[in-house]
Amino acid sequence: MEQSHPTRIAIVGCGNVGATYAYALLLNRLSSEIVLIDANRSKAEGEAMDLNHAMPFAHPTRIWAGDFADCAGAPITVVAAGAGQRPGETRLDMVVRNGEIWRQIIPQIVQHNPNGILLIATNPVDVLTYAALKLSGLPEKRVIGSGTILDTARFRYLLSQHFRVDSRSVHAFIIGEHGDSEVPVWSLANIAGMKLKDFCRVQEAELTSATRQSIYEQTRDAAYHIIERKGATYYGVAAGLIRITAAILRDQNTVFSVSTFIRDYYGIGEVCLSLPAVLNREGVDRVLRLELNPEKRPGCADRQRSCRAQSRSSSSRLRAAETWNR
Repeated sequence: MEQSHPTRIAIVGCGNVGATYAYALLLNRLSSEIVLIDANRSKAEGEAMDLNHAMPFAHPTRIWAGDFADCAGAPITVVAAGAGQRPGETRLDMVVRNGEIWRQIIPQIVQHNPNGILLIATNPVDVLTYAALKLSGLPEKRVIGSGTILDTARFRYLLSQHFRVDSRSVHAFIIGEHGDSEVPVWSLANIAGMKLKDFCRVQEAELTSATRQSIYEQTRDAAYHIIERKGATYYGVAAGLIRITAAILRDQNTVFSVSTFIRDYYGIGEVCLSLPAVLNREGVDRVLRLELNPEKRPGCADRQRSCRAQSRSSSSRLRAAETWNR
């Protein structure tokens, strides 16, 4: 009889996002081992102690502060290390600061765990997912960014509030860059299988251009407003990371708008962008090709010289391909 091994999740970076994810991981009973790794060893130790004291209310889990060698055998390593977003700072402004941190930690993770999946949560997530892919040398399917999973959740929530339905009954995506150039796919958004235009007609509801713009701006700018008020965002993204983790560990073939390497998507390639992708125990099984407005699909364009330029340029081309069907 084959001996089973404990399911270990490694978390690199014990700031707000990493610690909140670890707490949600414990409560959701997705792993039997959680190792916390941080440049500030005392911080990791304190988080591990606090989480262990919650264990009697959850389920038996081995939780400890470790080092990169403890990533060995983990099916998923969540990377939440890096500098946080400052008030008024865009996600892409953080490239240089977090890029330097990446060069130090990604090779160490892969050295000890060459067979696991890297789940990137640090901003700018699309650019850093690309950097992690190149620094790690791992297969493309095993390097995944949290992408626009949170933007998509915010979009669905705001639509649900407008139409007064459960947000879980709203199906819609934000694609492209997780940032200021993100693209709302209005033409495919639906409630109970009805596209929004049809839902509005049948239910005698209204969704004006001004309301659409307001919903989009609230979705896009949510992080800025939260950071201004409380200093950081972490509950939503941690919840999204939990769902990604469950989809991988349980081989669920679930569709999420995660950041992954794109070779050819309406002429866009050689960049990591957030698009609906099927996730299972292998990582990204496939990226779904959305039916964007065929008359305005972008043609092939020259590759950009940097990941930063690629993220903005690629999102702009996706935006050109997506219009509200009048």
